[in-house]
Amino acid sequence: MIDRACISINNRCNLNCTYCHFHTTEKAIHLAEAEMNVFSILDNIKQHIDKYDIEVFKLGFVGNGEPLLDYEALHEYIEYISDYLAANRIAAYTITNGTLITDEILGFFKEHKVNVGFSIDGIPEIHNKLRCNTHSEVMKAIELYHLVNDCYPSMNCTVGRDTLKKAEDTIVFFEPFGSRITFSRMIGADGISLDEFRCFLDKAKQRLNVRTGGYDCTMYGGMCGAGINNIFYANGNAYICGNCVDLSPIAKAETPIDYIKPNIPEFDRSSCFKESQCL
Repeated sequence: MIDRACISINNRCNLNCTYCHFHTTEKAIHLAEAEMNVFSILDNIKQHIDKYDIEVFKLGFVGNGEPLLDYEALHEYIEYISDYLAANRIAAYTITNGTLITDEILGFFKEHKVNVGFSIDGIPEIHNKLRCNTHSEVMKAIELYHLVNDCYPSMNCTVGRDTLKKAEDTIVFFEPFGSRITFSRMIGADGISLDEFRCFLDKAKQRLNVRTGGYDCTMYGGMCGAGINNIFYANGNAYICGNCVDLSPIAKAETPIDYIKPNIPEFDRSSCFKESQCL
């Protein structure tokens, strides 16, 4: 049953993070802007929720770029599903690099129950090396979130070799916030293995509220849900996951969800489908 989706509303970012797997040479040719009717996608999601009486559908406005670069469009999309958000039928979220946040934007997200996650790679030494020297800027945005919401936001930290070398410092950095942390495994040429990542997660979970999930994604420490319960929308197409935009799409973006039938071979879901195809 499809009960979660991500919609990549753009392919643009105002940063150039060293490990970004969406903008590698291999994927670049697949990220050309293409027309995509997000309202049609949202209509399909609402119809799917109603038809199957899905209690909560998880919807992320995240993907190939920084969503707040297209905040006006994102604002319209959230307004369009506001009744489902108010009724808790859709749990929506977005993830930002934090450089474009304002109190007005945070107030709108709070009003509509949209969770905002911030990408921050722990200590300044690592974050600034990988994410364009933006640590102090992101921390100001996180403190602004705290001011608006009286709590700290969920945070996303990409785990690579530098993090493994500074594992204790990274965990200590996140401890004071008391919020949920999503650690993402760095993939690609500079990535780490699943075993290395899971070893780090085991250590972090002893002291932090770490999100791992079930059939979601091995990048976050869960099982691979490709072809089971999620869809990734980008560039006018639907894909089995965000890491697979350089594989064949499974449908056009406007296709009703009932007609999207991923046909993928069986594989070990404790591993990543994309990586299993590249062996």
